[in-house]
Amino acid sequence: MYRYDQYDHKLIEERAAQFRDQISRRLSGELPEDEFRILRLQNGLYMQIHAYMLRIAVPYGLLNTAQVRMFAHIARKYDRDYGHFTTRQNIQFNWIKLQDAADILDDLASVEMHAIQTSGNCIRNITCDEFAGVAKDELVDPRPYAEILRQWSTFHPEFAFLPRKFKFSITGATDDRAAIAVHDIGLAVVKNSAGEVGFRVLVGGGLGRTPVIGTEICAFVPWQDVITYVESILRVYNQYGRRDNIYKARIKILVKALGIEEFRREVEADWQHTRGGACTITVEELNRVTAFFQPPAYEKRPDTELAAAQHDNRAFANWMQRNVKPHKIPGYAAVVLSLKKTGVAPGDTTAAQLDAIAELAERFSFGEVRVTHMQNVVLADVKQSELTVLWLAAKERGLATPNVGLLTDMICCPGGDFCTLANARSIPLAKAIAECFDDIDFLHDIGEIDLNISGCVNACAHHHIGHIGILGVDKDGEEWYQISIGGAQGNEASIGKVIGRSFTFGQVPEVLARLLQVYIEHRFDDERFIDTVHRLGYAPFKTYVYATPVEDDKMLAGVDYELLKAGAPYDMPYYSPRF
Repeated sequence: MYRYDQYDHKLIEERAAQFRDQISRRLSGELPEDEFRILRLQNGLYMQIHAYMLRIAVPYGLLNTAQVRMFAHIARKYDRDYGHFTTRQNIQFNWIKLQDAADILDDLASVEMHAIQTSGNCIRNITCDEFAGVAKDELVDPRPYAEILRQWSTFHPEFAFLPRKFKFSITGATDDRAAIAVHDIGLAVVKNSAGEVGFRVLVGGGLGRTPVIGTEICAFVPWQDVITYVESILRVYNQYGRRDNIYKARIKILVKALGIEEFRREVEADWQHTRGGACTITVEELNRVTAFFQPPAYEKRPDTELAAAQHDNRAFANWMQRNVKPHKIPGYAAVVLSLKKTGVAPGDTTAAQLDAIAELAERFSFGEVRVTHMQNVVLADVKQSELTVLWLAAKERGLATPNVGLLTDMICCPGGDFCTLANARSIPLAKAIAECFDDIDFLHDIGEIDLNISGCVNACAHHHIGHIGILGVDKDGEEWYQISIGGAQGNEASIGKVIGRSFTFGQVPEVLARLLQVYIEHRFDDERFIDTVHRLGYAPFKTYVYATPVEDDKMLAGVDYELLKAGAPYDMPYYSPRF
């Protein structure tokens, strides 16, 4: 992974010292909050309901074990013994005292980390495929390009005060695991007919109040020109993006207003002045950065151990099926450590677990850890022969729940328990759903389902692209939940459709049970939930969800899995929404 040079170290240390002075002046009263706010946000420090929250950048989701152990240290010393991994592959600490923030930044600088540009109207942390460099379907490793873009975007003076926050995502594989279609700019490393490397560029994607799937603006930008090309996109956005209305300030609104053809024309016109200029990537620079991402010292191993390792232990077999992913090097596998154990907020990780993740990475995966935008972590280079030992060790530490890609592998934002913007609680709802559907055999039977829960329209949990999406809404000061189905990320990205009027907290698990009932009743063999939704349309699901209600409005105690799998008739009790 990339290591800081003398300039990086000096830059981060000076920034930390500068913020220490700003904090001192705020605590003394010399600096009022309205002036301090922009300064703290530039350093990733938010004011939330109970305390300050510090968001730490994890560039393209890549960590070494010293950095993971630093997170554990911060959790113990400055927080309440845990951290929260986010959909931007970052980590947040929710109980920070202002007087400690400068010390935390100093601690982070000691392991080559910071919180710069994790907030504000600037280019945020660049996200990437968590299996970059090891995926079997990868055309080109995108990590060197992600690092080059990170260095280019950090403290870029022209783009420090954009109309609104700006997000990049990048993938180099045929299967998009980085959700590039719902980013302001999505980049896919591709090869043309001559075998030359370049980028397919999407623009104007995004979620939030107005969800939009990005549009292709250019099918092939040569890799040398990718910085100058995205600079032109940002320059057009910076010039024409709205600053009079925060809700209409994202680039997706500008692209829609101008139309992609006119927007492309503006970008191409600007690019003619910068293409081939100072920001053109040279072969020497690409080689310099690529050297940081050389493959580890893989051993020559047979690729038969993966199948041989699956013995009669059903729990281990379930884990192998869901949490172990193929690797391009024979004899190795990538392993997802699940942070979605029932009873735990999705993405939350204790200090002890962070230390354990570092230990497991050193024992089994060359000392490297990946963070996913699905709020899990990955050990990317595990010998197949060591999977059983890793499973036992991860299981002992609460990191081996075999639910990756299943209903309880939920994406969830902090919601109303922490965030000042939230309309409703996300974490308690996620826990309630997990408890209701806490049956691994049933989860494996219904198969792949993305369930995403956002506490407000800002969509930090990407509810629009969940197969089932849940959005917290405010009705006369009470929290309600709106349900959508049919969303998807990846190559076939789509925005979910709201099925109807919203529900109370206690009704949501029953609504999910009814959606699953329609799916089980009508699915074809091996058909995923999302495919059934697209084949049937929304009507059958909506009809059954809003069937004749009963008066009861208490939390669903559990799900009769056998009744569901047997195809129960459409006359189950139902907890009615109150309109």
